[in-house]
Amino acid sequence: QGTERPATFEPRDFPGIHLEVPFSLAKWKRWALHYYGVEAGKGIVTDFRGLRCDDDVDFTHSLYVDQFDWEKHIEAENRNVEYLKETVKAIYKAFYDTEQALSKQFGIEPILPEEITFATSDDMIKEHPHATPKERENILCEKHKAVFFIGIGGLKEDGQLRHDGRAPDYDDWITQRPDGGHGLNGDLLVWNPILKQSFELSSMGIRVNPEVLLKQLDLCNVPERTEFVWHKMLLDGTLPQTIGGGIGQSRSCQFFLRCAHIGEVQHGWYNPKEVEKLKEANIFLLGLGEFESDPHAKST
Repeated sequence: QGTERPATFEPRDFPGIHLEVPFSLAKWKRWALHYYGVEAGKGIVTDFRGLRCDDDVDFTHSLYVDQFDWEKHIEAENRNVEYLKETVKAIYKAFYDTEQALSKQFGIEPILPEEITFATSDDMIKEHPHATPKERENILCEKHKAVFFIGIGGLKEDGQLRHDGRAPDYDDWITQRPDGGHGLNGDLLVWNPILKQSFELSSMGIRVNPEVLLKQLDLCNVPERTEFVWHKMLLDGTLPQTIGGGIGQSRSCQFFLRCAHIGEVQHGWYNPKEVEKLKEANIFLLGLGEFESDPHAKST
């Protein structure tokens, strides 16, 4: 949401030079489409590796992020919810086909339906006004097994988050849709049969255009960002209109392999106390603390 601390380091042979390990490619991808002259209808896919110092560290999150980050150059007339839905359907088909292939080869029982269900945060707030955002996700996913939840970011009339937060300069979360709701972004969620809750596999959205960028910056009280180089390039029309998102790699493996903790498929650092508790439940992580014969590998 624009407040993350970057992981920085100084090269040994270049004192005074500070480099960063990226935690997001959201802005870079859009710039890259301009830099490489990618024409409308085509895009890029990256095999992203990053560090997020301020992310949660729990059974579905780690400090290390690995995902297929993608961005596609689109025409202005494609800035609508129907184009978003068609993109979601294409990505979801890959998830569905992957689970079917794993089922045939390894006998893992498939749970994903052939078609994904679309829902909006606006409608779910009306239907379940007293539920938390996570509870609304659980209600939907338990019922439909695979849902694309449209409209992430922005505030309700009472000043509270409508459904999670989003940075003002990435996705468009204010444009009104034909259904009366707002936002041209969303999260692809599935029902996790191991964790018994909704489980995010991907987040994506149609990106801000100059008009929407200015409005969202004002809503978030950060109008000074218009003086940043990237924002100037967007406002003067240098950067193309795009749609983009990310597909979590370890997160997808965790779901498809029916693992209870992301550390079962990703080598990383996790809370040492949590590591010990998981061992008691016969859940062993690939991170530190799993190699008792090597004292240097202990998580303590």
